[in-house]
Amino acid sequence: MPVLDRRAAADWIARWDIQQLGYLPDREERFTALIDAVEEGTAVPNPLVLDLGCGPGSLAVRLLDRLPGATVVGVDADPLLLTLGRIAWPDRAGLRFAETDLRTAGWSAVLGLDRQADAAVSTTALHWLPPVALAAMYAELGAVLRPGGLLLNGDHFTEDDKTAPTLARLGRSLIEREESRRFPGGHPETWSGWWEAVSAEPALADEVAARAGRFIESDHHGSPSGRLATHIDALRAAGFTEIGTLWQRGENRLLCAVMGG
Repeated sequence: MPVLDRRAAADWIARWDIQQLGYLPDREERFTALIDAVEEGTAVPNPLVLDLGCGPGSLAVRLLDRLPGATVVGVDADPLLLTLGRIAWPDRAGLRFAETDLRTAGWSAVLGLDRQADAAVSTTALHWLPPVALAAMYAELGAVLRPGGLLLNGDHFTEDDKTAPTLARLGRSLIEREESRRFPGGHPETWSGWWEAVSAEPALADEVAARAGRFIESDHHGSPSGRLATHIDALRAAGFTEIGTLWQRGENRLLCAVMGG
């Protein structure tokens, strides 16, 4: 069985970042805003940060570039993406990965935390959770975040088409127009194209098989967990107090919630 080396893993992650950028033209700007909020909102030199649905670690390493004193625990259920991250950054100070399913109660117990987290971050990931699982995950997160700790979630959050149809339409339109301006020839690589390519990598055959056995869905468009109200309601029920949008470009938002005391 061939073995994936560090350079090959880094190449796959670079290709991942490029295909993500095709769907998220402001991805790096949103990363910057999120990390700004972590730095300002935690106000400590060594914050403990949970990266929920971390994928291969794209956000985690950017956060550590800016905050080298931080500890970032990348949390994901996808064995393939976690393998890429572990191989690409085996000795990165402050970074570790935890394989656990956010859809399953008790996911936080496997993280091995020695203190409450200062912040939890996520980008383009939590809409994968069904609404019931999302609410349960936020409730469990509330138990591991310190009072005043932050949840910072960057994603496409849609308005309700029934109660705010014009805002919902305009939110989508702004993203579509920005995509067409930045990528007039279309996406450099599609989401499905990246997965088809990486699934053919012989050195990742075991991870591809493991991923298939965990029922990680590929089709998530139109999920109720992509709605802004779904997240706000679940966060309030979980004990978060202040909830609002810190940064926005159309329906692309950075949602922030503060854990109550």
